[in-house]
Amino acid sequence: MGRVRLSVAQRREELLRAALEQISARGVAALRIADVAAALGVSNALVLYHFSTKEKLVAAAFAHAAQDDLAHLRKLLGRRTSALRRLRAAVRWYAPTGQAKGWRLWIEGWAVALREPALRDVARDLDRQWKAEIAGVIAEGVAAGEFRCADPDGAALRLTAFLDGLAVQLTSYAGTVSRARAREWTDEALARELGLDREAVSARPAPRGRPESPQSAPPVRPGSPAPR
Repeated sequence: MGRVRLSVAQRREELLRAALEQISARGVAALRIADVAAALGVSNALVLYHFSTKEKLVAAAFAHAAQDDLAHLRKLLGRRTSALRRLRAAVRWYAPTGQAKGWRLWIEGWAVALREPALRDVARDLDRQWKAEIAGVIAEGVAAGEFRCADPDGAALRLTAFLDGLAVQLTSYAGTVSRARAREWTDEALARELGLDREAVSARPAPRGRPESPQSAPPVRPGSPAPR
């Protein structure tokens, strides 16, 4: 039986997902158009028809991954619950866990982006949108009186910078930091930015219908560094 005929959009998505799998397995430098074609059982010419060069394929693949990440982030932040719970869910999802396959992909992408303008634009745009989404929910929580933060944009930048650095440590140097300690540091970073005690961030959500405990922690100090 022959292959199912796909639409242009479906074919492009299939190629992009295959490219991401090959990048994860081989790295960008070693990736060849032939690797993507072989993974799907198609010709090199078909891949080049949709993406005329390897560089364009790689940039499009990372853009595809970025949109998937942003869609999931927005799903977490769009839940009908408190700003604190939404932020906690987003930060814990973003933090590296387990084999961190997604983080290995992005660390690879950052390295290549130093010399590839198209990929650098993709990474920068993802970073900008992620910070904007987080800052927006922090501002919502401040307006609702859930916590205090004098600079939501700065808080989003510091949280992102901390999590990116932590991801590099956990992904590149296995055993440097335990998953439990990384979770503690992540909760501490979020708590500090929101002017809360870490226990308020790490506590399990209260049952539905019961309000969360009021917060009495001092206001956050703008510019306070993330934990190392």
